[in-house]
Amino acid sequence: MAELTKDIIIQQARIRFIEQGYEKVSMRGIAKDLGCSHGALYYHFKNKTALFSDVLDYYFQELNSIIDRNMEHEGTDKLKDLFLEFIRFGLDHPHQYELMFMLKSEEMDSLMQRPATESYEKFAVAVEQSSGINLHNDHIYSIFLSLHGFVSIHLHRTENFEGAFEEANRHVNFLRKTI
Repeated sequence: MAELTKDIIIQQARIRFIEQGYEKVSMRGIAKDLGCSHGALYYHFKNKTALFSDVLDYYFQELNSIIDRNMEHEGTDKLKDLFLEFIRFGLDHPHQYELMFMLKSEEMDSLMQRPATESYEKFAVAVEQSSGINLHNDHIYSIFLSLHGFVSIHLHRTENFEGAFEEANRHVNFLRKTI
């Protein structure tokens, strides 16, 4: 391989983490996939946890981009679209969603906190702006939990967002009425 960059390593690690989960992935396995020594990976990443942290940053950036794009649309029901897009992200990317929101690991909790908090704060601002109402933080968190619960229940039970669209639409309409 001509040049082993951080981005190349992250892209391969994403595949491994999705296919195998955090616990089963090794730096040696990623290095084998890339055709390099595992020592070459340590030039860019201190350890597997640091690499996984960058992978999570990538996933949260994807989610943040979805929120940003939603807020740029004119003349739509931004709040409804925001909720549906959150559900779409989770159901169309089930393995990423699990790694982002459902992985339980003391080692990872501190690393996941920053990108998760930043993404949640972006979501909270988008909810408040889209609703046009000054919502209490507890209400926004309850909305997030409701959306997360919907995704969690349907994760791996439906092939993708389209398979749960009708239910998602009903759920989002219900949430809209509660605000």
